[in-house]
Formats: sequence, structure tokens, C-alpha cells
Amino acid sequence: MRNRFTLITTTLCALTLCASAAEAQDHVGEISFVLSKPSPDLVLSTDALAGSSISEVDFVQEFGIEDKWFPAFRASLGRSHKFRLSYVKFRYEADATIQRTFTFQGRTFTVGAPASTDIEWDLWTVGYEWDFVSRDAGFVGVIADLKYNRVKASVESPLLSSPAATDTKAPIPAIGLAWRANPSPAFSIGGEFAGFKLDRDDFNVKFTDFDIYGMLNFRRNVGAQVGYRSVVADYVVEEDSGDLKMRGPYIAAMLRF
Repeated sequence: MRNRFTLITTTLCALTLCASAAEAQDHVGEISFVLSKPSPDLVLSTDALAGSSISEVDFVQEFGIEDKWFPAFRASLGRSHKFRLSYVKFRYEADATIQRTFTFQGRTFTVGAPASTDIEWDLWTVGYEWDFVSRDAGFVGVIADLKYNRVKASVESPLLSSPAATDTKAPIPAIGLAWRANPSPAFSIGGEFAGFKLDRDDFNVKFTDFDIYGMLNFRRNVGAQVGYRSVVADYVVEEDSGDLKMRGPYIAAMLRF
């Protein structure tokens, strides 16, 4: 990740030095409507002591979860001082025949049993961005976000009287860097990285959010993006733990005002 961050910073500097003057960034707000198709990695555990069975459940492996498209939105308001808001909901539903015995929320699912799952990850981002460099050729800024995560997962089987379910909430602060360079009025490249790590007895979390994109400006107030985003949340909250990753491409339409 450090090498990737260095490459991005170097690219930004080169583009900023070489870019021709683009249109002045005189808009005060941006709204993006996003469609993303991440490759999921969803490992959850809800039992501190699960006996001889497996307590960590890899939902992608156990239930054959496949990539799918998700809608999302992003918005920012302000010029060099920006208020930021975004939301995306990842949800997967799948049926499977259990291939290995595991325990989830105190219930044991044995080999050969039919089961279904419903797993959701709601990710809200509320934050602030200060562009300490803001020019026609682009900007560089620092960001301070609150990433509110809510992870709900359930596993049901007709062999059990009730489903095994968990609902975990984890508000996580994050700090990082955002940038955009405008080589021409019609094209921009940008990205951002934010992260946070906290290690306590009752709350252990590591969170990273990396995004890089190219943008076409069709008109002064309309643009389109193609990008790649990686979101990683690794947490332990009381007896619940999760190792969640969403990495993949996205497309977006942008409106400015």
C-alpha cells in the first residue's frame, strides 16, 4: 500500500506540473451516482468459544457468493472546505449445502445440511475535506471522516428451529488524503486514501478505504467516472469479529452545481 501511495503522489505532482490550465473549479457542490461491482471477502465470527467446530465463517466460500452490482451515492459541498457524505449498501443472499461443520451465533451447522444466508454491510461516510492546494490544474487536500459500519448476517436451516443472526455496529474515524489533477478541461484523474487503526481490549479495528479514478468532463456541470475502490474492515467488537473486504471497479455519473 505504501508503494501504491507513493506512486499516486508522484503521478499527481507530475500531472500538476505538466497540466495545461483547465476550467476554473467554480462549482460549490458535486453529486455522484455510482454503480460498483466489488469482489467480496466476508469472514465473520460470533463465538469466542465454539468447541471443536469451526467458528470463523467464510460466507463467500461456504455459500458460493458471487460478484454483483450495487448502487451508491457520494456528495460534497464547498470549494476548498468541503462537507462530504456517501452511502453504499452491500447485500448478498445465497443458498447452499453445508460442506464443513461450523458454529455461528451459538448454533452448529453440520455437513450436508441445507442452509441459506442473508448478509448486509451498510457503510455511511460523513466527513470534512480541506484542500490546502486548490488550483485550476487540480487540488490536494486532507480528509477527516467518520465511517459508520453496520454488519448484519444470518444463517438459516430447516433443521434448526430459529436462525443464527448477528448485528454489529462500528463507527470508525479515518484520516487521509484526497487529490485531483486536470491535464485538460475534458479529463481529470484523482483519488483518495483514508484509514484508521485502534487496538483495545474490547474494540480492535483496522479500516482502510482506497479509491482511484479517471473522469471525463462532458460539460461544465456533467461528468462520468471510471474507477477502482478497495474497502477493508477488520474488527473485533466484544465477541463479534469480522474480516470484510470489497474490492473492484465502479462507474459513476457526476453532477456539479
